[in-house]
Amino acid sequence: MLNIVLFGPPGAGKGTQSQKLIDKYNLIHLSTGDLLRSEIAAGTKLGLEAKKLMDNGLLVPDEVVIGMIENKVKEHRRAGGFIFDGFPRTVPQAQGLDKLLQDNGTEISCMIALRVDDEELTKRLLLRGKTSGRPDDQNEELIRKRVQEYNTKTAPVADYYAGQGKYFSVDGIGDIEEIFKDLCQKIDALKEKQEEKK
Repeated sequence: MLNIVLFGPPGAGKGTQSQKLIDKYNLIHLSTGDLLRSEIAAGTKLGLEAKKLMDNGLLVPDEVVIGMIENKVKEHRRAGGFIFDGFPRTVPQAQGLDKLLQDNGTEISCMIALRVDDEELTKRLLLRGKTSGRPDDQNEELIRKRVQEYNTKTAPVADYYAGQGKYFSVDGIGDIEEIFKDLCQKIDALKEKQEEKK
C-alpha cells in the first residue's frame, strides 16, 4: 500500500498535485475537511459529535478525526493506498495516524512537502481569492497569519517524519507538470525500495 502525506502551506498547490497523484497511482484521497463534511451529512455518530463541536466554534478533537480516517481506511482495504491531505497537522496527530495504520497492517510510506516561499504563497493566495471568492484568500494580513501558523505548528510534523527517514521535499514553484514529474520520481524510487523489501 502506498500511503502518502502531501504536505505544504496553503497555496502550495497540494490540491492540484494530489489529484494528479490519485489518478496516476490509484489512491484514495483523504482530506479531513471532506471527511468531516461527509460524516456530518451522513449523520454518523462521529459526524454528529463533530457538528456539535463545530457549531460551538470548537476544534474537532484528534480522536474524532482519527476515528473518521479509520472508517475510511477499513472501507477501502483493497485500495492502492491513500493520500493524506491536510492531516496530520501536529505531531500527536502523526503519532495517532501511525498507530491507526499499524493496527490496520500498513504505514505511512512517505511525506512529500511542496516547498514554496512565503512571498510566493501570499501572491498565489491573493490571486486565488480573486477567482475563488474565498474571503480568507482576499485579506493579505489573514494570509500571512495562516502561513505563519503553518510554519510554526505544522513544520514539526516534517521533523517527525524526517526522524523516520520518510520525509522528502520538492520545489513547489514552477511548471505544474515539472513539479508532478519530481513528485513521481520520489514516489517511484520509494515503490522500488518497497518491492525490494518484499
